[in-house]
Amino acid sequence: MEHNEQSHRPINGGTKPTMISAVEALQTVLKVAQQLRPITVSLHDALGKVLAEDIRAPDPLPPYRASVKDGYAVVASDGPGEYPVITESRAGNDGLGVTVTPGTVAYVTTGGPIPDGADAVVQVEDTEKVEDGLAESKRVRILVKTRKGVDIRPVGCDIEKDAVVLKCGERLGASEIGLLATVGVLMVKVYPTPTIAVLSTGDELVEPTTFCLSRGQIRDSNRSMLLAAAVQQQCKVLDLGIVGDDKEELERVMDKAFSSGIHILLTSGGISMGDKDFVKPLLESRGTVHFNKVCMKPGKPLTFAEINSKPAENIVSEKILAFGLPGNPVSCLVCFHLFVVPAIRYLAGWTNPHLMRLQVRLNQPIKTDPIRPEFHRAIIRWKANDGSGTPGFVAESTGHQMSSRLMSMKSANVLLELSATGSVIPAGTSVSAIVISDLSSATVVESSLALDSASSCQRNTSGETTKYESEQAEFRVAVLTVSDTVASGAGPDRSGPRAVSVVNSASEKLGGARVVSTAVVPDDVSKIKELLQRWSDIDGMDLILTLGGTGFTPRDVTPEATKEVIEKETPGLLYVMMQESLKVTPFAMLSRSAAGIRGSTLIINMPGNPNAVAECMDALLPALKHALKQIKGDKREKHPRHIPHARAAPMDTWELSYKLASGGVSERSCSCSH
Repeated sequence: MEHNEQSHRPINGGTKPTMISAVEALQTVLKVAQQLRPITVSLHDALGKVLAEDIRAPDPLPPYRASVKDGYAVVASDGPGEYPVITESRAGNDGLGVTVTPGTVAYVTTGGPIPDGADAVVQVEDTEKVEDGLAESKRVRILVKTRKGVDIRPVGCDIEKDAVVLKCGERLGASEIGLLATVGVLMVKVYPTPTIAVLSTGDELVEPTTFCLSRGQIRDSNRSMLLAAAVQQQCKVLDLGIVGDDKEELERVMDKAFSSGIHILLTSGGISMGDKDFVKPLLESRGTVHFNKVCMKPGKPLTFAEINSKPAENIVSEKILAFGLPGNPVSCLVCFHLFVVPAIRYLAGWTNPHLMRLQVRLNQPIKTDPIRPEFHRAIIRWKANDGSGTPGFVAESTGHQMSSRLMSMKSANVLLELSATGSVIPAGTSVSAIVISDLSSATVVESSLALDSASSCQRNTSGETTKYESEQAEFRVAVLTVSDTVASGAGPDRSGPRAVSVVNSASEKLGGARVVSTAVVPDDVSKIKELLQRWSDIDGMDLILTLGGTGFTPRDVTPEATKEVIEKETPGLLYVMMQESLKVTPFAMLSRSAAGIRGSTLIINMPGNPNAVAECMDALLPALKHALKQIKGDKREKHPRHIPHARAAPMDTWELSYKLASGGVSERSCSCSH
C-alpha cells in the first residue's frame, strides 16, 4: 500500500480520506488519550483499579518476633535435655510477660510471639512430653540441638516499617487488596475506569427483543456486544439505544452524550460512504477526526475523533474519545479489542496498555489477504509438544473469516497477525498472536510429559506464579523467567516452557523432581529477590531455576538479586554450565550467573536462551540428584567414588585457569597435572 505523507494529520476541512496502518492508528489513539484524574476509593472498591500513589507500611510485619511453627521457644545454647515449660505463647497473646531463662522453655504456636529471653524454636516433632503424674507440672524433652534464630520470624522480616509495599501504577488484584488491609490502608488513591456510551445507528436495526423481523430488518447485536465488552473492562456504561438514519436525531443523541460526563463514545455503523452515513460528518463538526480508514482486515472503515465536551453542571470538562466502529459485528469487536481496550487501559492508569502478544504455531495452513494485513480469529491451546518438539501454543482458525459472521469470534481468544502477502502460510509456522480474552478457560495442557492433567496450568506472563500441582514429587522445582519483555506482554516466554519440559522429562534422573511452580518477573532486583525468598522460605522449593538476566546489559540483574539471598555459593555448578556452553558459543564466557544454597533450597541462574537451558541442565544432571539429597540432610547420601589424581584426565589450560581463579584447585595440584 502506498502511504500518503499527510495520513497522520487530522482530516477536518474536506481533506481527502486517507488510510493509515493499524500500528499508526493505535499510536494516534494513545497519543490523544489522557489519563483520568485520580480518585480516592475504599479498599473494597479498589479491586482492578490502578494505584495513583505509593503505599508504605506504617509498621513492621510481623510487629513482634513470631514463631514459624508449633513448638517450644528455647535458649539455643541449652541443647537437648529435659526442661520445665514455664508459659504458653499463642497467636493473639504475649506469653503473659514471662521471660525464658536458660534451663526453661515456653510453648509457642505458629504465629505466636516469642517470649523474651528465647532465641530459637524447636518444632513439636522434635520434642517429647514428660509425664510425671503431677497435674501442675509441665515438662518437655528437647531431642535436637538447634541454633539461634531457627524458626523465628524477626520483626519486620516480611515487611519493614516505611517500606513501599505497592508502587504507583500497580494494578490491584486480590492479593494486593489483602496487602492493603495488612498495612491498614482503608482508603486508596486510584485511577478510575472510564465511562463509555454505546450507540447503534441504522434504519435496519431493531431491538434484540423483536420476535418477528420484517423484510430488511436485523436485530441489533453490536450494542449488546459492546456494552458487555465495556463492562468486562470494568467500565461504567451508558446505553444510548438505536438511532435510525436521521441526522437531526443522531445529532441530538450525540450532543446529549457529550455533555453527560462520558469519556469514550462508541458508535457502530454509519461511517462508510453511503448518503445516510451521518456519524463521520457529525464527529468532524464536533471535534477533530484523526483518521477514518485503517489498512487492516477486518475494520477498514474505523474512524477515531477527539471531542471537546460541553459539560453539564458540576461535571469537569474532559476530552472525549469517539470511535466510529464498523457496522459488521466482527469488524466492530475486532476494532474494540485492538483500539478501544488499549485506550481504556491508558485512561485507567495502566503503565502498559498494550494487549499481550504470544508466538504460536499454526495447526493448519492459512491463506493471507494480498492487500491488507489481517487479524485472523483463532483459538490457541497449550500443547506439551507443539509439533516442533517443544511445548507451546498451537492456533486453530475459527473458520470462515467473513466480517459479518459473528460465529468466527465465538470462543476466539487471539487474533493472529498475518501480513498481506497473498500467499499460504504453511501449518507449523510460528506467527504472532494478540490475546483478546482470558486464556484459562480455553487453554488445555496436553500432557505427553506426564503432567497432572487435572491441575496443570498454561504458562503465565503477567508476573504471577503458575502452579503445577505435583505434590507427590520428591523434589519440588520452581522455574522463574526474568525478562522485561515477557513480563510486560511484549513478547512470548520461550525459555520457561522449555525448562519445565526438560526438568519433568528428566524427572527420574533427578530423583522424582517435578516443576510445581513457575512465574515471570521483570529485570528488577527487588521482585526477583521477593520470589526467590518466598519460594525458598515459605513454599519450601528444593530447586529454583532462574532463566535470563545474566549478561552484560544494564538491565541484567539476576545474579545480583540471587547473591543477596543465597547463604552458600556453589561455583562448581557454574563451571560445569560454562564448560558446556563454551562448546556451542564463545559468548558463554560473558555469563555472570550465580548459584548457591538458601536454607534447604538450591538456586541456579541459567541463560535465557531455550536451547542453552537444555544444554546446561544436561550438564548438571549427573550431580543434581546427589546435591538435592545432601541439601535435604540425607546422611546416607555419600559422595560418589572419587578417581585418584594419578588416574584422572589432565585439565586443559582454560579449565585450569578457571579453577585457579575460583579457588577450586591449588597450585600444588596444578604442577601435578601438567
